[in-house]
Amino acid sequence: MKRNAILLTNDDGIDAPGLLAMHRTITQWIQATGNLDRYEITVVAPDRGRSECGHSVTTTRDLTVTEIKTGWFAVDGTPVDCVRSAMTVLCPRASVVFSGINAGANLGVDLLVSGTFAAAREAALHGVHSMAVSHYRRPDVPKTWDHTGRWLKPVLDSFFNDTSLLEDSAFSEREESERAGGESDHRPGQLWNVNLPAIDPATQMPSVLDCEVERKPMQRSGIRADSDAESQNASEAVAELNRQPIRIQSDFHGRPRTLGTDVERCFSGHLTISRISPYPA
Repeated sequence: MKRNAILLTNDDGIDAPGLLAMHRTITQWIQATGNLDRYEITVVAPDRGRSECGHSVTTTRDLTVTEIKTGWFAVDGTPVDCVRSAMTVLCPRASVVFSGINAGANLGVDLLVSGTFAAAREAALHGVHSMAVSHYRRPDVPKTWDHTGRWLKPVLDSFFNDTSLLEDSAFSEREESERAGGESDHRPGQLWNVNLPAIDPATQMPSVLDCEVERKPMQRSGIRADSDAESQNASEAVAELNRQPIRIQSDFHGRPRTLGTDVERCFSGHLTISRISPYPA
């Protein structure tokens, strides 16, 4: 029996502990559900951290690929470059893509800058069912990874259950569309954005909530990084702007949140799932 290919990627880089946790989580799920003969995993990830690169791509040069170990490939490009490299050469029969686990939450409209989310979105645009997974972190909560398999087990059960009727045909439909020059009806893959909460890792299982994406952006302020604004008059301040860099600051943990949205729910200790269209609004 030909096994279905699962592609793993991220934006924190091939050596990130969150990617290893994602691989371990998927492997545990495959074993627990008795699907050892059904799925195989390929990892294609950036060769270094590429956080907050959004949906950027490399088009002015060839991409360099290094096989770190069997089934693990490092690409000197962005997360979207990794997905494109996988879907065209390294893992062209991928029917499911997981991006993460990102070290830090990816919530609200700031998903637009997330490389983790962009990788999953790229796959979904091409008809492949995809999930971006991130872990909210707080200074007062241990930043461990061993619990992620336990917390994500019911999420993966739901994801594979929702996509099981489609996943066997996902690649064949994409292949047929390409042979037809893309003229047949195109259906995007399902796109889930999942965030684990920053609570005690010993918690057996946080509550899981489906929620909408927060539309309020983070509030940001800009300051001149190397100057004292209070000691300058207006003309001096304008002149200084021509010479000094600007530092953009924001309060991630204090960001605006609307009741029931992914930001509010995740910050309140819930594991959140948002099902999102990959298309621009």
